[in-house]
Amino acid sequence: MNLLRHPDLLDQIAASYALGTLRGGARRRFEGMARENPGVRSRALLWQETFAAFTELQPGLLPSPQVWQRIENMLPALRRPVAAAAAASATATATDLLQGLRRALGLWRGAALVGGLAAVAAVVVGVRLDQQLGQREVALAQAKEQGTQLTAQLAAQPRIEYVAVLQDDKQAGSVLVTFDPAKRALTLKRVGDYQEGTDKSLELWALPPGQAPRSLGLMGQGAAVARLTAAEGDVAPSPALAITLEPKGGAPAGGGPTGPIVFKGALLKTDT
Repeated sequence: MNLLRHPDLLDQIAASYALGTLRGGARRRFEGMARENPGVRSRALLWQETFAAFTELQPGLLPSPQVWQRIENMLPALRRPVAAAAAASATATATDLLQGLRRALGLWRGAALVGGLAAVAAVVVGVRLDQQLGQREVALAQAKEQGTQLTAQLAAQPRIEYVAVLQDDKQAGSVLVTFDPAKRALTLKRVGDYQEGTDKSLELWALPPGQAPRSLGLMGQGAAVARLTAAEGDVAPSPALAITLEPKGGAPAGGGPTGPIVFKGALLKTDT
């Protein structure tokens, strides 16, 4: 089966492979397909990158001044139950005295006593409701704050629309390239142990059809991940990307590549 003709199935298998739930013969067959097919390999690497991002430690977040202010505003409501509890204790003692008086004065005062007890019960219930409402307001404030933080984190996540796996002739090393046009974010990640010399630089090129190669930027010296900025018009029209080995600092401005191609591969548009 040609998995590239079934992108949904390919994504499910690639995600299972990245999570480690694809096992046995199915895993070996998928690895074989990934070695032979750049499109399958790019989806596997892309899902590995996606899940790896979830494991990164997030920085600690302190409550905002608005949250502390809301808590301070709620403190008077939280103190009321303490005073109410003392009042309820005194009321209970008064209730015992009333019961003694009822036995002494007769049943005709029973109705008044029942009314007093009902009033005490209403006070206790009201105090408990106030306490519960205060706790709920604090919880709602915290949930709203967490929702705002989550929305900001989701908005910061890249929307990858283009991906490429650039390989050398021996397939010993490769570079995974992803591109988010909305954020103009071009990300390159080395896979393998290839290292350029200290007097050399790796330069990324777009290869538009019928035009000269267009430089997209340099990878940092020995950096595992490089982040470049590029417009969609500089990347999307190119069916392929290449990385050349240039003198330190890159090829002369305005000119084409001067060094050999060390990595090259097709640029594919994802279905996202």
